[in-house]
Amino acid sequence: SMRKPRHLEHGATYHVTARTNRQEFIFAAEVVKKLFFFLLKRAKKKYKFKLKHYAIMSNHIHLLIEPRHKDDLPKIMQWLLGCFASRFNRLFGLKGHVWWDRYRSNIVKGPRKLQDTFRYISENPVKAGLADTADAYGYSGIYMIKRKLFYLIEPPDELFDEYLSGILPAWGK
Repeated sequence: SMRKPRHLEHGATYHVTARTNRQEFIFAAEVVKKLFFFLLKRAKKKYKFKLKHYAIMSNHIHLLIEPRHKDDLPKIMQWLLGCFASRFNRLFGLKGHVWWDRYRSNIVKGPRKLQDTFRYISENPVKAGLADTADAYGYSGIYMIKRKLFYLIEPPDELFDEYLSGILPAWGK
């Protein structure tokens, strides 16, 4: 079947999600989350994109990403998901698909939509019962923002200040 080509725009920010095959909770294991995190850092070095937020869930991942060049998103995701799949299979002596179908990407347009998406990604681990508060979940942008660890994720836009000061008592002080 012919796949609809992705809509790519220069300077756009994308909300990207990728789900595991058969919705398996492969990321439940710490070692697997660490592997994805490590490859995300390598992908950033390789493709120089801006990562505005992320969350590594139990059976899917969220990225809020601004590629450097218009055509970079497919390259980034192909490299990241492909490397992860082969490492994952090697680690556990498995074969076959790790990811379900292709990743989904939506262009996030306008400040309001950016705020909503940022909040949505932040609250995802809480909704899934992986943490009591967004900043307590170790595999998310909020965890890094709270600790001012900006080697992977960008220092947040002022756009997110109101939300951040609501969930991080010391934010902006």
